[in-house]
Amino acid sequence: MENRALLQSWQEVSTRVERELERLLALPSAAAGVQGLSVLNEAMRYTALGGGKRFRAFLAVAACQAAGGDAYEALPFACALEMIHAYSLIHDDLPAMDNDDWRRGRPSNHKVFGEAMAILAGDALLTDAFALLAGTALRRSGEECRRWLRALEELAVAAGSVGMVGGQACDIWASGAGEGSTPPAVDERTLREIHTRKTGALIRAAVRGGALIGGADEERLALLTRYAEALGLAYQISDDLLDAAARSEPASYPALLGLEGSRRRLLEVAEEARGAAGKLGQAGDLLQELVTFIVERRS
Repeated sequence: MENRALLQSWQEVSTRVERELERLLALPSAAAGVQGLSVLNEAMRYTALGGGKRFRAFLAVAACQAAGGDAYEALPFACALEMIHAYSLIHDDLPAMDNDDWRRGRPSNHKVFGEAMAILAGDALLTDAFALLAGTALRRSGEECRRWLRALEELAVAAGSVGMVGGQACDIWASGAGEGSTPPAVDERTLREIHTRKTGALIRAAVRGGALIGGADEERLALLTRYAEALGLAYQISDDLLDAAARSEPASYPALLGLEGSRRRLLEVAEEARGAAGKLGQAGDLLQELVTFIVERRS
């Protein structure tokens, strides 16, 4: 499959997700005119609808299709992923975290709406994502409902204390949290733990959740899990390499392995991901193309 076909498919998913998020994040009529709620809603929409590649959403839809399901059956799950991702970006940018004033070429959420409203916007996006998934599951029955509940659990664990939040905590520790703290030495095992949780957990949940919704059997789910874990690491190493040109991060692959060592590691894990997707037959073609895109991307 040519890269052009991948990008076309990705764009179609992004358009569908954008349209659905626009609907989901519309201010309810019951909240119209209530002081504070309209500002909160504006802050939520500012980040959730503020651009982005919709990478995790695309993964969920592609995995659902690779599992043999109707790709867009996973659309609510894809939207929940993007809402959780948006929440994480809002909170990551806060002064107490990464302290970034800019996100995607625009002022960060807290620079526009203030720290308190930004925190609440992130909290609301996270909570509303699970309300969306719970409501979707309740509208199903039998085995289909069970698959949605399994997908919900996957996402909850990935976003929680041993997943994305835990990874952020590990990253703060590795950066030397506290006044006058000296960053500890970070080896590759520790670095992999940080990134597996901070970045990889949500990517893994996107693939496994989409696959579960698509009705994957245990063998196919295992292959897609191997794919997701390798892809998540490839994505992070690629990110680190792109960031290395702009700034030096102590908890990064270039800092630990150097640029050439990082590129070699990227190619190794990319091959792992391609190998797992290849065992899915033609259903894994799109997923293999995505690996190539991650390795070759420039932004």
